[in-house]
Amino acid sequence: MEKYWINIQNSFSGYWNCTITRRLLITGMTGFYFATLFLSSCKNGNSDIKQMAGQDTIPLTKHWEMPIPQQEIPAGLVSISAVSCSACHKEIYDEWKQSTHAVAFQDLQFQSEWKKDDILTCLNCHTPLQNQQEFIVKGLIDGDYKTPVIETNPHFDKNLQLESITCATCHIRDGSVIGAIGNTNAPHKTIKDVEFLSEKLCISCHNVIDELNPVLVCTFETGDEWGNNWARKSGKTCISCHMPEIERPIFTEMENRKSHFHDFPGSGIPKFFDMKANALESLEIKESTVDTLYSVGKTLDYQLKVKNSFAGHSVPTGDPERFFLITLNLADAKGNIFKKEEHRIGEKWQWYPVAKKLSDNNLKPLEERTYGFRYDFKKQSVLTFTVEITKHRMTEENAKNNAILGKYPLFIEVFQKRYTIKAN
Repeated sequence: MEKYWINIQNSFSGYWNCTITRRLLITGMTGFYFATLFLSSCKNGNSDIKQMAGQDTIPLTKHWEMPIPQQEIPAGLVSISAVSCSACHKEIYDEWKQSTHAVAFQDLQFQSEWKKDDILTCLNCHTPLQNQQEFIVKGLIDGDYKTPVIETNPHFDKNLQLESITCATCHIRDGSVIGAIGNTNAPHKTIKDVEFLSEKLCISCHNVIDELNPVLVCTFETGDEWGNNWARKSGKTCISCHMPEIERPIFTEMENRKSHFHDFPGSGIPKFFDMKANALESLEIKESTVDTLYSVGKTLDYQLKVKNSFAGHSVPTGDPERFFLITLNLADAKGNIFKKEEHRIGEKWQWYPVAKKLSDNNLKPLEERTYGFRYDFKKQSVLTFTVEITKHRMTEENAKNNAILGKYPLFIEVFQKRYTIKAN
């Protein structure tokens, strides 16, 4: 029996009233071909599910396959949107608004990857609430993420979807606002639950390992990295570093009170060119002395030490496309670089025809490496020696493949030194 798929995009009116991607299962048997229609994604309006005959529906079992269930508005509130929360929690809202969490759905890298197959599971970390998702996934045909059994979500809130990882993602469950402080005399139903708001909540998204299809993998192993090193043993959690303590009013006209910063500083690479992202220091950088005057016949013997002293996980972490680049340049008086060395810290992957990790030299917690640079001065000259460390979200090649090159910030500068050297 011969089977193959054809994807067809079309617009329907009347009963379907939506633009859909249809998948035809073409089955060849004894000279006859049968086509079975299956709705893999519906972009607008309502839809019914046409399940393929003879195909098994596999239930969702992994926690990342399922969103946070539909949440109702707690008594005392008019909405669960971040904008609504800002009426009383303006400073916290302003912090969150500057975070990469607030644009996790709009992120061009995510949008580009997601739209290749419209895999609905990916939304469960970028818009985690069922309220934010247009469809409810009931299962997967033969366990394939590309063929979910879905139904339209009657409670879908488009504006809430655009808030990405919003206040309600962490703070609203079962008709209550969950906080970590208590005794706030809030106008809405509030429950204090420090355990719920612990690092376990962070790891639910930041420790996901799955193969969505042969060329699309999700490998966020930050939780595993943190769970096996000094940071956890010393009591440090995600919150210790990424939500540092701060004293300020937690709601308007209240006295200053110790709580947690909601900007979620991390890599420091912004999602958009007009956005500022706060960076956490992870690398401890030490360098040897560079003299400004050398005699002909002497040698520049430079050493740069980098140590993952401050992060409780490997660096880089998360998205496997991230990497550090250490660049050492020596240029002549006209600015022409004649000696250059580059060192890359990060994973390397093959993405096609099958995604697989080729190498991994991420810096583990407390790991240190030394990079050397030598040059023999053979004649009188004036040279410029430059040392630079940059942190990258992805390569230019991958940005080009995703059609976002020039539209998306790819890196930030972490460290730079420039030395003018004379050789006599």
